[in-house]
Amino acid sequence: MTDESSETEPAGDDAALAGESEPAEAPAPAPVQPPPDPVAEAKAEAAKLKEQLLRTAADFDNFRKRTRRELADAETRGREDLLKDMLPVFDNLERAMQHADSATDVQALADGIRMVSRQFLDTLGKLGIERVTAVGAPFDPSVHEAIQQLESPDQPAGVVLAEVQAGYRQGERLLRPAMVVVSKGPAAPAAAVEPEEPG
Repeated sequence: MTDESSETEPAGDDAALAGESEPAEAPAPAPVQPPPDPVAEAKAEAAKLKEQLLRTAADFDNFRKRTRRELADAETRGREDLLKDMLPVFDNLERAMQHADSATDVQALADGIRMVSRQFLDTLGKLGIERVTAVGAPFDPSVHEAIQQLESPDQPAGVVLAEVQAGYRQGERLLRPAMVVVSKGPAAPAAAVEPEEPG
């Protein structure tokens, strides 16, 4: 019996040795990736940024062209609206001129011209344009342009005496200053000169 067991033990040892000598298949090592090329990465990033920049520049150029077109269209529409409002005034002015050639009543002609002037001012008012107040108002360099100063016994210095050309503004924006004559105040009294005593 001892012989049988002694015969079988070496076989077990051989099997254990055989198991140790034949290693289990290890997984194949992963292929080593070469480190990324920084130059290639930088070139790719630069190409991407260049493409974005070109797209942005094209978008901006289109936006600028569209904005110019829209502004030009709005300006044209604004002019058309202004002319539509002003044409009736010019029509009436033309009628007054035609009537002036054959008119015998000067007063009727003057009344007609006043009516056209009133219509003109009313039309400007609808457009938000108002005449600058001038005569009798204190001189204001932001809306008045002084072209002359005169002495005035009735008005203190700095008051507008006369308007040579009307000024207009639209809201807070001055379209044209009023050309005015401004008072210097009353004339200074001449100093009395005492006669010298002979002597």
